[in-house]
Amino acid sequence: MAVQAPFRTHVTVSGMTCRHCVMSVTEEVSEIDGVSAVDADLDSGLLTVLADRDIEHDEIAAAVSEAGFELVG
Repeated sequence: MAVQAPFRTHVTVSGMTCRHCVMSVTEEVSEIDGVSAVDADLDSGLLTVLADRDIEHDEIAAAVSEAGFELVG
């Protein structure tokens, strides 16, 4: 049985200005069902989400919004 690689999604978050912002976004996105890892880069705003399923853009946008931020584009 082949092991499937996780799904990887990249989005950009607007408005993160400190490590606390990064922690808030990471925490909210990590709560999405199927997400196994989240990496948010403060300098670029790049958010990388690893999951065992294809995560919809709207799911990520809702979690980011819950943290008080929004996606770019």
